[in-house]
Amino acid sequence: MKTILEGLESPDCEISILLIDDEQIEEINRNYFGRNRPTNVISFPMAEGKFNDINPYILGDVVISAETAEKQAMESQCTLEDMMDFLLIHGILHLFGYDHEGSDLRAQLMERKEEELLHKLNISKGV
Repeated sequence: MKTILEGLESPDCEISILLIDDEQIEEINRNYFGRNRPTNVISFPMAEGKFNDINPYILGDVVISAETAEKQAMESQCTLEDMMDFLLIHGILHLFGYDHEGSDLRAQLMERKEEELLHKLNISKGV
């Protein structure tokens, strides 16, 4: 995680990471986003919401379904560790305000940043 945060020029920031199963992430997805299905990663940025100015070094929470990550690793023919690193990068980028929905340009910016950070971790884009 340190390499990712250094790549985002924020080495002193803090992130909470929670690894859960599909049932738990589906419940979070339903409760917060109204989606009745599991997903691979959900981010909760501290920069949004009522108490966003309490501590600028706390970026927020990244929740990853280890169960979905394992399935996606098998489908992508990569290691579980590489998939978890990719999902962590993806989740952290959401904490920094990157988004892949709603605009092709925003999606391209996020994808380029993902590729840059994957390269820093010596992981190929094939995840």
